[in-house]
Parts: sequence; structure tokens; C-alpha cells
Amino acid sequence: MIGKLKGVVDETGLDWALIDVGGVCYHASCSANTLRQIGGPGDAAVLFIETYVREDQLRLFGFATEAEREWFRLLLSVQRVGAKAALAILSVLDAAALARAIAFKDAKAIATAQGVGPKVGERIVAELKDKVPASLAVAGKDTDAGAGTAQSGAAPHRAEADAISALVNLGYAQAQAAQAVSRAAAKSDDEQTAEQLIRVGLKELAG
Repeated sequence: MIGKLKGVVDETGLDWALIDVGGVCYHASCSANTLRQIGGPGDAAVLFIETYVREDQLRLFGFATEAEREWFRLLLSVQRVGAKAALAILSVLDAAALARAIAFKDAKAIATAQGVGPKVGERIVAELKDKVPASLAVAGKDTDAGAGTAQSGAAPHRAEADAISALVNLGYAQAQAAQAVSRAAAKSDDEQTAEQLIRVGLKELAG
């Protein structure tokens, strides 16, 4: 069983990465957030691995952090949520943002992920609200002292989720949209609206 890969990025795609470990390349399916964090070809990378085994298939899922891997496992425990949907959610919401969405029952933020509708978003909130380990819940609160502060901190993530959803509706792939919005958000230290992120994200995609 593979628990972690430590090597060099050989190649990346929209939702996968090839990690060269001592000359052997491992293919891992990844969220857009993980792909952004591990960089591009030639960059040193560490992926925490979840192994998916079926009779005719062995598949690796890679995550930049242990927290993201734990959220992936939790999402798979929800009825009718598969690996594809779980990665789509983790592409739109990082571990901290997903913890906030669960804590504040923000099913709409979860439902912005490709292939995840309102009913599934509500089911995820309902089934996970009492199952989240303390370590993941604390990560979602960041350094906020109270619920009011945490809710205000969740606003930028909601704007990003709305921007990603809009770009997907325009025909872009989920991973492409997530990466473009992430780059757009990084261009300014100030909080940006969804409209601003969409505008800058489109420029990123055009470039």
C-alpha cells in the first residue's frame, strides 16, 4: 500500500500528475488545488496517497496535504459521492474552506463543484456535520476567535467558488477554471468579488 510519494513532478494534466520517484513514474489523480501547490515539471513534490483498488483497477489519488486526503475520505463516506465528485469539490474548496462550509451548513458553496448539485451538497453537510474530526474542524476555523469572524473569512472562498462555477458554465473544465481563479485571486491582496475574479480568470485562460 502506497502512503506517500516523494519525488519530482514529471508531467501534469487537468486532473492528474506524474511523479518521478527514483526513475519510476506514478500516475495520481489530483484536485486543482493540489496541482497548483505541487508546481510543474522539475519541481520537487510530495503527495499523500489514497489507493483505490477494484478487481480490474488500481488507482492512486494524490493530495498536497494530509488534511485534503482526510476530507477526500470523508466525502467518499457520503452516500452517492464518488471519487470524481470528491475531487471536484476539493478543486473548488480547499480543506479549510470545506471545513467552514460544513460548519456553517453552506451547501451552496459545495454544490458549485462540477457534477455536485444542491441535493448532494445538502446531503454532504447533513452527513458530515457530526463526523468531522477535531483536527479538520480546527483547520477550518483558522485563527478566527468566533463564528462571526469565521463567516466573514469564508466570503472570499464563496466568491472564488462562484467564479469557478461561472467559468465552468462558459465551457471551461473544472480544473482549468479552478486554476485560473486561483491565479486571479493571487494577483491581489484585497478581497475580490466573483465578477472581478471571473474577469481576471478569463484573461488567465486566454493567455
